Amino acid sequence: MTQQQTPVTFTGKCLCGAVSLGFKHTDPHMSACHCNFCRRWGGGPFLTVECHQAPDMEGTEHVTVFRSSDWAERGFCSRCGTHLFYRLTDDDFYALPVGLFAQGGEWPFRLQVFIDQKPQNYNFDASTKTMTGEEVFKAWGASPSSN
Repeated sequence: MTQQQTPVTFTGKCLCGAVSLGFKHTDPHMSACHCNFCRRWGGGPFLTVECHQAPDMEGTEHVTVFRSSDWAERGFCSRCGTHLFYRLTDDDFYALPVGLFAQGGEWPFRLQVFIDQKPQNYNFDASTKTMTGEEVFKAWGASPSSN
């Protein structure tokens, strides 16, 4: 019988401090998304920690949500523009920017998605699992649209 780890609570905030987020996780790790949407949104790969429930948020009156595709939306602080989350609309999947959390630099880098859309001008030297966009959509049970 395996023993369940106790979840640890992590908290972070946007650049201006108007919005704070918290989530619980037993094994946080960093992922990178190289899709065209994420790179257009932030100017490079989106480095995230995944959650499978909505994060606790304070300052929600400062959160603006943009529906970026048929299956997802992105939230940001309306005061300072800090990216707060990527969320699947039909699931409890959230990707939160690692940079919001002081502990983010300690989390292992384990996964890169939409590796087939990654430009050739950068590479990470960490050894991670990689998935193409087609593999991601198959795993999530979604159908792709152009991005």
